[in-house]
This record gives sequence, C-alpha cells and structure tokens, in this order.
Amino acid sequence: MTDDEFDDDLLPSKSQVKRDCDALTKLGEELLKLKQSELDAMNLPEELNDAVSTARKIQSRSGLKRQRQYIGKIMRQIDNEAVKKQIEQIRHKHDTNTVQFRKTEQWRDRLLADDKTALNEIIDTHPDIDRQHINQLIRQAKREQQQEKPPTSSRKLFKYLRDLQDQGLT
Repeated sequence: MTDDEFDDDLLPSKSQVKRDCDALTKLGEELLKLKQSELDAMNLPEELNDAVSTARKIQSRSGLKRQRQYIGKIMRQIDNEAVKKQIEQIRHKHDTNTVQFRKTEQWRDRLLADDKTALNEIIDTHPDIDRQHINQLIRQAKREQQQEKPPTSSRKLFKYLRDLQDQGLT
C-alpha cells in the first residue's frame, strides 16, 4: 500500500461529508428557533448572527432555504462545537423548566383534589411556609371550581408554589 492510498483511506467519504454538512445545516436551523435573547447571549460570530437575523426576516420559502444553506456554510467555517454546546445548554434549561412547571402543576392539582398528604409534604419540606396563605388559596380555588368561575385563585396558588420552587424551597 502506498502513502497516497493510505491517505485516501483516512479521508471521509463523500457521503460522510454530506451528512456532516446536513447536520451543520440542521444546527443552523436550531438557531432560527431560538429566542432573540438566547441568541444574543450566545455571542455568535457577527457573520452568523447577521445571517440568522436575515433568515428570520425572509418570507419566501426558496429564499429561506438558500439562507439556511448559507447558515450551514458559515457553520462549517466556524467553531461549530462551541455553538452546539451552547444550544445543548439552552435545550437543557428548557427541559429543566418544563419539569419544574409540571411538578408545580402536580402539586397544585393534588392540593385542589383534597390530597392532605400533598399539603403535609409541602409543610414538612418547608416548615417556614405561610400555612394560612396557602390554605386560603386552596379554599378560594376550590370555591371557584364549584361555582365554575375563572380559576383566579388556582393561578395564584400555582404562582405561590412556583415562587417557592424558585426560592429553592421545593
């Protein structure tokens, strides 16, 4: 085997290069789905940031397709691993927020379903909780449910539980 043949074996195949390019284009599409505040926090290269903001303005389907391909081209020229890590961090943050939101909803639903163990668990975990306030919110929310009124107190209960979570209490 000659050195040229050995070097050819180390190079990625044309199909692998295309798969890598497609993956970077999809990574660029992930950037388009992010909020502007998240993009600003990422400190992207100026050229990539401009391309993403331009893509968000494009209405034409074919023009947007070309812009996505251009974003993929830019992604191949920059340190795309750093961008990939930042997108993963943002996804993880969203997933964590979703889990916390569902947990708070479950607490509220259990409290409104007369689950005394739920209230006892919250009180045991957080002895400094305002018991009178939470009991008042639970009673008002139940009353609103029975009278088929808008769930104002249920929302207030949810917000109170979420604030407890944000303080690191639940």
